[in-house]
Amino acid sequence: MPEFLELKKVCSGLYGKGDSAYALDNALRSLGVPCALRAGREHLAIAPTAAAEALHDAFVRTTVNRRYLCPLDLADHLPSFAFGPNKVGKFTSAELAALLDADRLHRHYPTYELPLKDYAQFRWLVVEEEVAVTASPNHRAIPFLAFSFSTDFGEIDPHAGRFPKAVEEALFFLLLAPWEDWVQYPDVNWRAFELPWIHTVDDDLFSWPKVPQRPSTLSLVPDVVYDALGNEIDLGEKPSVRPLNDGFETMVAEIDEKAWAAVVHVRATALFETPIIHFLVRAFLADGMDEIMAHMTTIEAGLGLVSDHKKALRPKPDPHKGMKSASMVAARLGALLRDQDCVAQYQRLFDLRSEYVHGRGGLSPVSTSQRVGARILARRVAQSLVKEAGMFSGTREDKLEQFLDAGAVFLKPNSA
Repeated sequence: MPEFLELKKVCSGLYGKGDSAYALDNALRSLGVPCALRAGREHLAIAPTAAAEALHDAFVRTTVNRRYLCPLDLADHLPSFAFGPNKVGKFTSAELAALLDADRLHRHYPTYELPLKDYAQFRWLVVEEEVAVTASPNHRAIPFLAFSFSTDFGEIDPHAGRFPKAVEEALFFLLLAPWEDWVQYPDVNWRAFELPWIHTVDDDLFSWPKVPQRPSTLSLVPDVVYDALGNEIDLGEKPSVRPLNDGFETMVAEIDEKAWAAVVHVRATALFETPIIHFLVRAFLADGMDEIMAHMTTIEAGLGLVSDHKKALRPKPDPHKGMKSASMVAARLGALLRDQDCVAQYQRLFDLRSEYVHGRGGLSPVSTSQRVGARILARRVAQSLVKEAGMFSGTREDKLEQFLDAGAVFLKPNSA
């Protein structure tokens, strides 16, 4: 259309962004250009002056707000609470419409209807962050345009998780809580909730919004009640939950702003320069033996040193010469937790891990106590490192050597 071509020319002159046709198309749809709306949705059009102001802001802004909506599948009656830019809660249909930017979705998908009533049955983790704008408008509209074919498309970022970093950090904070003590049936599953997917809402007008996954991807059970005469009344479906113990709400109250601020602070310290956060979250997301392995790796990431395996890097003289690397981690764990039983438990779990890794035959099924025990040890290590990191200065190597010196007494003579 001539009007569109003229707008593109004007924007190119004002903002010097070159050809922004794809970006302008996305932006106009996001703002409710009347010619793209179907009958009955004319109210979604924004006034021309407001649209022009929003378009100007989109071109000149240096950051965008990114919101991640994470359904907490199987979550019981968790209370609502907030920590930093994040919140957990059950939201009304109107609140979810605002969080999901329903009007923008309806402008881009004329026949789509958000199942807000169904979403409102579940509890959600909502994570928000400000992200720097680095790509051109057209590259934000169609990211494929920014790809360089000289890129190694098969390369792996060793620090990338399944979810965005902001979501992993929020999950890590939540996983420091003793959920295995709060759930009624930890022998079934220690997790009080699952996180099957996340939905990203970006307020960048140039990006193309996506619709969230259907409620049917979450755990639902028949919702049946009986009247006074015993007749069955089918109300449809309701969320399935993993019940929590009575009184857990009091303990959840400890997940507050002060605790979040402490974790934010220690994430930048030397004790958290290894991927402790990554592996504790990985254990939550993993199944089967992969969960045990991730918990054990959390402990090693927190309490292991390169010098444990490379003896040339050990202090000279080495007061722990000849000690095995696994024993060094066990000793540090004993000093950190001040618990002899935890050292023995870690050593048993390490033996289980070694049997699995080295493919020894006849490996017995992993018991519930072993599975939950690995989770408890990893959580306690992460919790204790948060406390230690808030009180120390210096290098990670020096601190872990202090733990090793203090914890050597926890080892049996034949285990060193």
